[in-house]
Amino acid sequence: MANPASLDLQSTLSSLPPIPSSAVHASVQALLNDPESRIPILVALDDDPTGTQTCHNVHVLTVWDKGTLVEEFHNTKHGGGFFILTNSRALHPTEARELMHEICRNLKNAASEANVEFEVVLRGDSTLRGHFPLEPEAAEDVLGKADAWMLCPFFLQGGRYTIDDVHYVAEEGKLVPAGQTQFAKDASFGYKSSNLRDWVVEKSRNSISRDRVQSLTIKEIRTGGAEDLKKRLLEFPPGSVIILNAAATEDVDTAVLALLQAANEGKRFLFRTGAAFVSSRLGIQPIDPVSAKDLSLSSSVGGLIIAGSYVPKTTSQLDVLRERGGDKLTTIVIDVPKLLKSEQSDLNEIALAVSTAQKEISRGQDVLIMTSRELVTGNDEKESLDIGSTIAKALVSFLVELQTRPRYIIAKGGITSSDAATKGLKMRRALVVGQAAPGVPLWRCDEPSSKWPGLPFCVFPGNVGSPDTMYEVVERWRV
Repeated sequence: MANPASLDLQSTLSSLPPIPSSAVHASVQALLNDPESRIPILVALDDDPTGTQTCHNVHVLTVWDKGTLVEEFHNTKHGGGFFILTNSRALHPTEARELMHEICRNLKNAASEANVEFEVVLRGDSTLRGHFPLEPEAAEDVLGKADAWMLCPFFLQGGRYTIDDVHYVAEEGKLVPAGQTQFAKDASFGYKSSNLRDWVVEKSRNSISRDRVQSLTIKEIRTGGAEDLKKRLLEFPPGSVIILNAAATEDVDTAVLALLQAANEGKRFLFRTGAAFVSSRLGIQPIDPVSAKDLSLSSSVGGLIIAGSYVPKTTSQLDVLRERGGDKLTTIVIDVPKLLKSEQSDLNEIALAVSTAQKEISRGQDVLIMTSRELVTGNDEKESLDIGSTIAKALVSFLVELQTRPRYIIAKGGITSSDAATKGLKMRRALVVGQAAPGVPLWRCDEPSSKWPGLPFCVFPGNVGSPDTMYEVVERWRV
């Protein structure tokens, strides 16, 4: 297939049929709240913690033992759902498959004990990085075959659109085919195809043929509505992989309404999606970003920003933060080549960083701890994942050793924020409070067993926002 061309963002969006009425969202909520409906509880298995970026008042579990899941099923209202943070994007394929089997077995057993029905959405990266089709295949190993898989990487806040089956990333007023962006060059999860039909075939290494891949077009969504979409969903052959094209939240809402109606008629779907699908499926409306006033932050200590992500957007955001932060910000750079050199060198780097950070936070200074910006990769996918794990382990060690409670923590990057939450802060169950900025989730863990109960914890995706977004969050959270 020929490589698709970049498109002008505004003229392309304006050339599409009119956006569906926002009233469809109310129809989704009505169906979710209808006690007579057969809507299962939604369990979002999140391969890194950034998938909560469009939700609020939803819980995130970082553990998945049967007892915890039974309790969460009992606490989840009809039509609701919750997240489980798997962090599987940081794992090798064999480990990711075993983890998916374990979680799905526990979910199946817990749901049986709680006497509830559930369905799974595999929340993955909106720029197509992650274990696909491994994870949906592993889920089906345990939960049984779904009638179809739904693929929906659309994510408005990050500028990710799917039009005519091609997935785009908005950059400087252009829609750039995803396969032509830096995300497609990922050392562990790279790809070439921007057309999602071709991408499914490519990632499956031809085990999924192109004729199994179907699509719901934007024209169908916007002119036919939910009723016509439901009919199409009921007609797709078993085993189909369905691409959900979307260029507005209302497109996803319309498709969700059709999916819920089809589920009411007994259809079972398995979802691989970006964050936007989850909030639409749960009937969640966006709210304004959370401010320092909302959080009642103390002014006596400084905030802490931990940055491990290497995507270019993160680096540009760190550059702006350091430049505009001025004398209000202390920067500590962790030398990655030293971390990888020896265990003793690793310990020395972390000890120095902890000592400096504690002193600066105590005097009310905001502190940025960041990895050196030169990307170090291995000779293959496995080595690159292992290097990433070593860096993440060092940042966790820093957080474990840190004794001074900061005003808040911002963790930049998926693996960094996952390990910070689970291993550094000992979170088991957290509340998604809202967003620190569009697409940037804010958590709070109130469990006494966590390191600092009630601490605002910002999960800042590596590839979200403008160059100024991180600085703006830090500035807004100053007291």
